Amino acid sequence: MVQFDEDSQLRKSAELRGRQAEEFAQLASSRLGIPYVDLSTVSIGPDALGLVDEAKARAGKIAVFRAAGKNIDVAVFSPQSPRAIAALDELSGRGFIATLHITTEASLARAWKYYEDIQKIERTKVGQIDISGTDLATFASKIKTIEDTKKILGEILAGDSTSQVTAVLEVILASSITLGVSDVHLEPEEHQVRARFRIDGILQDVASFDAHIYKLVLSRIKLLSTLKLNIESARQDGRFSVILSGLEIDIRTSIIPGAYGEAAVMRILNPASTKVKLQELGMSDQLLEIVRKEIGKPNGLILNTGPTGSGKTTTLYTFLREVNEPGVKIITIEDPVEYHIEGLVQTQVNEKKGYTFFEGLKSAMRQDPDIIMVGEIRDNDTATTAVDAALTGHLVFSTLHTNNAAGTIPRLIDLGVNTSVLGPALSVAMAQRLVRTLCKECRTFTEPDERTKTIITRFVASLAEIGITPSQTEKVGKPVGCPVCNNTGFKDRIGIFEVILVDDAIGELIASNPGEGEIMKAARVQKIPDMREDGIIKLLQGLTTIEELERVVDLS
Repeated sequence: MVQFDEDSQLRKSAELRGRQAEEFAQLASSRLGIPYVDLSTVSIGPDALGLVDEAKARAGKIAVFRAAGKNIDVAVFSPQSPRAIAALDELSGRGFIATLHITTEASLARAWKYYEDIQKIERTKVGQIDISGTDLATFASKIKTIEDTKKILGEILAGDSTSQVTAVLEVILASSITLGVSDVHLEPEEHQVRARFRIDGILQDVASFDAHIYKLVLSRIKLLSTLKLNIESARQDGRFSVILSGLEIDIRTSIIPGAYGEAAVMRILNPASTKVKLQELGMSDQLLEIVRKEIGKPNGLILNTGPTGSGKTTTLYTFLREVNEPGVKIITIEDPVEYHIEGLVQTQVNEKKGYTFFEGLKSAMRQDPDIIMVGEIRDNDTATTAVDAALTGHLVFSTLHTNNAAGTIPRLIDLGVNTSVLGPALSVAMAQRLVRTLCKECRTFTEPDERTKTIITRFVASLAEIGITPSQTEKVGKPVGCPVCNNTGFKDRIGIFEVILVDDAIGELIASNPGEGEIMKAARVQKIPDMREDGIIKLLQGLTTIEELERVVDLS
């Protein structure tokens, strides 16, 4: 009696159908002149696959299996299928250049299994993740302090859930936005990976996790930022956006190789952080009056100086918002465009394509602007053109890297700006730093120690020389710590400033190629406090501490 093995026959039939399908695909490939691919023999990149969401890929019977920049390889069952054509057109509209390959449905099914690597991301576009309003409400109710973040991350990392990696990234992103974090640092060390938040300019530990979890988290960050998953030995920069309750927040990512793996930094570009009113920057009433007058003029060059992270960009954005009116055309040249402001024409530097600050400024001049903002003056061409723009009826805002306001003029001269035109063009030279402000909920006031008294006495005397007398000199603020300030004693930051107006005396001095000391001496008659004096005033107002001031300026 012959025994019929049904399972064996089914396997043989499936194999036969599979071979016939592959042969049919190869025949179609030959007829259409489109190369054939067996996806079981190639490496499928989740970053490439993620360029088309799973539902559209299955509907169109396609799979993006390889990506190199904007050049992609796409496997397709039927290139004439309307749904396949629609998916390919969408990729083309996003700038991708596709090379088609004919494949089978079984081959596509093997590729689609890789969507499991990215399915935990709720909605993926090119660099965009949407966190639901429900999740946000949950996070908002649970995360009030860094300690809350540490606790939630600890619970997630202690679990064994398949959604663990997605949850880690979501908590990091949601809490960083809730807590006003400017940067998230993910730093591999010998035995673990450390996560730190930069809040008010200071890094604070949040969590640590093992290398396996970090590798998966980093892969998700790379996927969102449209970076290459298989590149681990070179720097990569990208960006994506998080949509929270309808508000789009950009996240700029930077990944670099390190001794124990790739380190990542995510900069949180929350547009709310730049919506600062002029009076909230920390300027004195005297300085506010001067600034409002100068930015209200129809032409001139206003330069803000200071090191990276000193708040220059926020100040310039505040100026732009102050002068942004329907009848005014404003053009910006930035590197990169970090915050979008309605009513402005914002352009981004692309040096690879020859669009530098200089080229951008030249192009902006042809657009009939009233106001131009140049992200940074770095070279002679940009400096000279900015001066020319200020002389030809434009108001120009820009930044420069110098230690103080007086250093602006020698720096511009070093860049090759003609001294005969610099005086008439330059209106204001500013310098600023950021100091943490004492938490108003928990700060106390105390008598300063002897060293602090000596510093205060010296600067009170120098303030008296320009006719300024602090309201009190006997008490200074002291940090304590409470839940509102994450037990640091500090909450938010404020600017300390100095301003030099280019009046007739300074204008005449510029022609002699002066040094910083000469400029500072000539500017003293303007009776505007320098940055150190401005800091001491804020110290005596109980806004900050002597330690914070000494962290950003030299009080010796």
